[in-house]
Amino acid sequence: MGCDNLNIDIICPLYNAENYIENLNNSLLKQKNVNINKIFYILTQSKDNTEQILKREKIDYQLIKKEEFSHSLVRERKAFESKADILVFISQDIFIESEDWLYELVSPIINGEVDASYSRQLTKYNNIEKYTREKNYPENSMTKTKQDIEQLGLNTFFFSDASSAIKRETFHKLNGYDGKNLPINEDMYIAYKLIMNDYKIKYCAKSVIYHSHKFTLKELYNRYKLTGQFFKENREIDQFGTTSSGGELATYILKRAIKEWNIKVFIRYPFDMAARLFGMKAGKRSGKKKKD
Repeated sequence: MGCDNLNIDIICPLYNAENYIENLNNSLLKQKNVNINKIFYILTQSKDNTEQILKREKIDYQLIKKEEFSHSLVRERKAFESKADILVFISQDIFIESEDWLYELVSPIINGEVDASYSRQLTKYNNIEKYTREKNYPENSMTKTKQDIEQLGLNTFFFSDASSAIKRETFHKLNGYDGKNLPINEDMYIAYKLIMNDYKIKYCAKSVIYHSHKFTLKELYNRYKLTGQFFKENREIDQFGTTSSGGELATYILKRAIKEWNIKVFIRYPFDMAARLFGMKAGKRSGKKKKD
């Protein structure tokens, strides 16, 4: 079955996106060998010129108030509205260089190999994120199933909606994010549901995006605090080893920094790791307890 036989809806939340939206939209329109049915842009009221750019470029969008935004619920609402065969979730700050990015992402779903897939992420910065990307997004593709839990642990559910795809029928059958307001890790939440319900997820190394950040230590701490809260409220996922997974990543980063003698990373490393560790611990202490 060719990729032009199944249609795709792309869902992308926007907020203060003036530096991204034109380039992103143009990149999506240039994708080859795929049938894009609709691009859903959901704009949270912003302080910049995002809305003016959308209007000027005649790009369709939905405007919502800040209090209406939720990482999970905004995506879920559009996904439940969709009638397309495949749902693709992306973030506003990704850079797509290849015209085959989307084709490579959705092909395993169209071919019936899996029900969900996600792209390889690279960064343009020579910072710690470079090494985290290497660890989390290797050069070779792989398919993950429930049988991989024993070997991969928590990483079985690693999945990023910065660039991911899922069969709409499957998303609906699993009830998406169950109507939960998840401030982070909504992608891991759906990946857990996929794997535990015997669906397969493919990591598509040929579907490449650039996704780059320079988080301050405070931003990193707050990010990991939210992650800690997520794991406290979803203990069924936490049981697969957040500590061991974090330890493996920290060790990998240090080894790679030593190999490349990356002085900037050496200086940042202890503070960066501390922000992650203490943020995660604070989140697990402060998060709501899961109701039985």
